[in-house]
Amino acid sequence: MPMTIAHRPADRPVKQPLRRFFKRLARSTSAVSAVELGLAMPFLMAFSLTGVEVVNLALIHVRLNQLAITVADNASRAKQTQVNGAPQFREFDVNQVFRAAALQGEDLQIPTRGRVILSSLQVNSSGGQWIAWQRCWGSTAYASRYGVQGTGATGTSFAGMGFTTTKMTADAGTAIMFVEIAYNYKPFFLGSVIPSKVIRKEAALYVRDDRDLTQIYNPAPTQTVATC
Repeated sequence: MPMTIAHRPADRPVKQPLRRFFKRLARSTSAVSAVELGLAMPFLMAFSLTGVEVVNLALIHVRLNQLAITVADNASRAKQTQVNGAPQFREFDVNQVFRAAALQGEDLQIPTRGRVILSSLQVNSSGGQWIAWQRCWGSTAYASRYGVQGTGATGTSFAGMGFTTTKMTADAGTAIMFVEIAYNYKPFFLGSVIPSKVIRKEAALYVRDDRDLTQIYNPAPTQTVATC
């Protein structure tokens, strides 16, 4: 009787190792952390981006506040001493104050995304408050909250300046350098969560020393007037 030899299917050596591999994979727990991280990554990214956006917004608030204080401080100090008469404040001094602001806030892009408004709050001939002069830096169309140059020139109806119930008022014989900054904030990532908005900051300081308050002088060589 002839001998019959049984042959294994050709694919059995391949199927068995694969079957054992998938069984080991099903029992394996070594990649659980990686899977959990992959599932949590979208939420972690969302929280991280939100944190970055909130911190950036807070820093911009602080920097704009410091910029307003610096502009007011520099404007309160600037002057040209005169041999005969009180020191004069010039258009050159105004431009220098704005140049210093440009250096301090260079990366904020104030010229294209904001405006710095410098006003001189003084006492008019009637004893009321008035904006004796006003100068601006920045190409945006933001205007002062309190009026343009000449507001309150006569009478006592102009209450003063300041975004509070109690307005800031100047004393006779001196002036307050009042600074307003309007800045168009644009978020980095989360425009739908933290929308674009206008951030406004204010600062004010009295003129430090005697100053001729009748006008801003523009002696030769004349400077470009930073009108509003």
